[in-house]
Amino acid sequence: MSGHSKWATTKHKKAALDAKRGKLFAKLIKNIEVAARTGGGDPDANPTLYDAVQKARKSSVPMDNIQRAIKRGSGAEAGGAEYQTIMYEGYGPNGVAVLIECLTDNRNRAASEVRTAVTRNGGNMADAGSVSYLFNRKGVVILSKAGLSEDDVLGAVLDAGAEEVNDLGEHYEVISEASDLVEVRKALQEAGIDYESAEANFLPSTSVPLDAEGARKVFKLVEALEDLDDVQNVFANYDVPDEVMAEVG
Repeated sequence: MSGHSKWATTKHKKAALDAKRGKLFAKLIKNIEVAARTGGGDPDANPTLYDAVQKARKSSVPMDNIQRAIKRGSGAEAGGAEYQTIMYEGYGPNGVAVLIECLTDNRNRAASEVRTAVTRNGGNMADAGSVSYLFNRKGVVILSKAGLSEDDVLGAVLDAGAEEVNDLGEHYEVISEASDLVEVRKALQEAGIDYESAEANFLPSTSVPLDAEGARKVFKLVEALEDLDDVQNVFANYDVPDEVMAEVG
């Protein structure tokens, strides 16, 4: 999983940077609204909503915004949009496989903008199923090391269904089956271990190694996609060695 760990480290660092710039706020609010519509507006009874709220709070989204999103999603307040989840597949530079997860109220707009971003940045769209088989849906919990050892974390989550704990430098990453995500998160809470995010992600089963030039091209594509309002997540199977990451910056 070393390739994935490097991929996850890059993605996590970029997410932290995006949060500082406030770029994630609208997407986090949209997630909350959809979770509330799907499973109800009580976070204690709706694990998906609970995790969406926690992620938003960790990214400093104001509680007023969070509460209004819950009310819109649950129907307690008017103004909620009818969002649908759409997954697009494609290939980026150097044959890197890309999954693009959208949450949109306008399917045609999302498809057009995604296709434009992919083709303008050296990639091409792919048929459904031609890329997704390279990824597995997994539960992913990210937590700060904060004086914790890997054994501390593993001991807390092993009986809850965790498959592995990866060292990402300043953070640990706990991997589980997506269906075990809630139990893993609860196990960390019961052990008094704080976490930064808990969500189901698509993790690559194989990876494509990139040099500095390839990494720059792929990062440019990923950034162009993540800048789109309808795009919630971009998953890609690249592997960038530490020395190349340092060169790319």
